Order: sequence, then C-alpha cells, then structure tokens
Amino acid sequence: MELSISHTTEYAYSAPVDYALQKVRLRPLTSVMQQVIDWDVEIMGGKIETSYLDHYGNHVDLVSIEPGASVLSIHASGQVRTLNGSGVLGPVFGRAPLWHFRQPTALTLPGAAIKALPRITSDVSGQLAELHSLSDAILKALPYKGGETAVDTPAEEALQGKTGVCQDHAQIFVAAARLSELPARYVSGYLQTNEEVQQEATHAWAEVYIDGLGWVGFDVSNGVSPDEKYVRLAIGRDARDAAPIEGLRMGSADETLMVSLQVQQ
Repeated sequence: MELSISHTTEYAYSAPVDYALQKVRLRPLTSVMQQVIDWDVEIMGGKIETSYLDHYGNHVDLVSIEPGASVLSIHASGQVRTLNGSGVLGPVFGRAPLWHFRQPTALTLPGAAIKALPRITSDVSGQLAELHSLSDAILKALPYKGGETAVDTPAEEALQGKTGVCQDHAQIFVAAARLSELPARYVSGYLQTNEEVQQEATHAWAEVYIDGLGWVGFDVSNGVSPDEKYVRLAIGRDARDAAPIEGLRMGSADETLMVSLQVQQ
C-alpha cells in the first residue's frame, strides 16, 4: 500500500518568543515494514539547527524558533510504501540492547492496577497468544475515549481512570509486558483509517520482543497487530522517548497548538 501523509503542527504565541527549541521526530525511516518514497519537513518561523539519529535510531531534527516570532509551523509530508508483515518487524537490533527495554520509566512504572493484569508465560510457544489476550484485557479495562488523560499521564494513573487513548494503551501494555521480563517498547506513527482522511493526532502502539520472532507489534486501541495501514515514526521506552515533537521555550507567552493531519491511500 502506498500512503500519502500531510502533517502540520503549528504553535501560536500570544507574544513574541525569544527562544524555543523542539526535538522533532517526524521522519519515517525505511525498514522491512515500509519504504520511504519521498519525505520532507518544512519549517516556517524557525529553522532546523541540526539533525541526528538518537540512541534508539530515530531521526531527530532540532528546530529553533526565529527570535521574536509569534508562530512556529512544522510541516511533514511525503509518501511511504508499506507492507503487511502481520505486525512482525523481526529480530532488528539498534544501539539500545534488549535489557534496556525491560526497564520501567516514570511514565511506565507499574502500580497495583497494572500488576493485576495477566502475566505472560515463559513458554515462548504461548507468548504471542497471551500477549493478544493482554491487549484485549487492557482495552476492556480502559475503553478508548479522549479527554480523560494528557500527554504526561503515567500508565498506572491512566489505567485507574475510566477511559484512555492510544498513548495510554501502549504505555500500559509496555509496562505489563515488562513485568513478565519481556523487552517492550512504545512506537509512534501514523495510521490510515477507512473512516476518515482527516485525523486529530498521530497514533501509538507497542512492540514486544519474542524469541524466535523478534519485535512484534500490538495496537491495543484497535485490537490488532500493525499491518500495511501503519507507518512507523519513532520508538522508545515510553511516549516521551518517541514523541513526534517535544521541546521547551522561554518566556511567559500563552501557547495555542493546532494540528492538521491527513493520511490517505
């Protein structure tokens, strides 16, 4: 499948801003699941200071705002050819070792609610089925609905609520899988849906390393493993590591965020 993506993030400030710096992870990389045909990131009201691959292998652009600007716009767009691997990325290794993905973070630290979720067997032959059952259990415990959580809501706090979004589902799944000593990580990216081209935000899912298969994806929010409708952007131990955009600014100006995202075949 060939997907066309247009993604604009605009920050508008109530007063001129002298300094702001953003880590931008909006460049998908070619892998066994996808081939990047063409891609571009355009900046208005600022510039790309430098670009690099972080310790997870994600492409990062450091974007600064023009001193005195009141609007910063980041537009990512391009075409990606995707394959249906039934969620199996395989035994792909980067700079971070597997043990690194067994470690909890502040956002994925398990509490009583996560510890009460089903554990995964040490028998490799049964792990795939049990991980899908874990995904089902999380979605049942925390139905999908926006407005109850925020970008910095920890997994344990989210699970104690009534509803959550894909970020919460992915982080809860990651935290639960690590309790069974399985390497697990968070994935940010895009999802093409049949219902609508216009979307409100990027998507998120989880990956677990299973001996003999390698990294396998689980989209808790949709109850499936990622197929050709998914485009990977970044990975990390939690949502902060793989955030499409994160940063800081100096000053007391109020900030308004506008996101426009279209994903279509």
